Amino acid sequence: AALTWEPKIPSFGTASSFSIGTRKTQITPEISSLYKPNSELIDGLFVPPNNPKQLNKLRRKQLKDTTGADWFDMPAPVVTPELKQDLQLLKLRNVIDPKRHYKKGDTKLKTLPKYFQVGTVVESASDYYSARLTKKERKNRIADELLADSSLAQYRKRKVREIEEHQRPGGNEKWKIKGKFTLKRAKEKRHLSEQRHASSGNNSNKRFKRL
Repeated sequence: AALTWEPKIPSFGTASSFSIGTRKTQITPEISSLYKPNSELIDGLFVPPNNPKQLNKLRRKQLKDTTGADWFDMPAPVVTPELKQDLQLLKLRNVIDPKRHYKKGDTKLKTLPKYFQVGTVVESASDYYSARLTKKERKNRIADELLADSSLAQYRKRKVREIEEHQRPGGNEKWKIKGKFTLKRAKEKRHLSEQRHASSGNNSNKRFKRL
């Protein structure tokens, strides 16, 4: 015959008592923290109470990073390397085109703006043809349009050449100029010394005549 064993485990939801050998043990939910009533169990498991500090931290993370209702809840975009490069070029717009002048604005700020939006200017039919960009000239990024501009490339090369010539050391020309000044000063000193010798010789002749 098969042996079977069915232990009788008491329910821990309410106070209960059972005996092991000769010792009687009583378990109450108030004394032991391991056993909780069924009302505090979730799917049969005990879940600790929520920490208010952690809840507030999660709520702050879940809030959308916007400028607020005064600025129509404009969100903060994700700054990619391409977008960062375009923003830096916009800050340098005063030196890109010599024929256009812009307001200073925030060009001196080293940090990039946090809240902004990027848009595309659409020319109207009333604009003249020379003021528009052709389909071939239109690019997805500002950097690509500037690199494709031939006139801007010539201006950029000329300015780079001027800066290099200005920062280039003097070399032989500098020493030649310095040598010219030293020769000129040497001639002036020699002329002054000759004049002094001539004047001293005339004074000595006058003394001899008196004697």
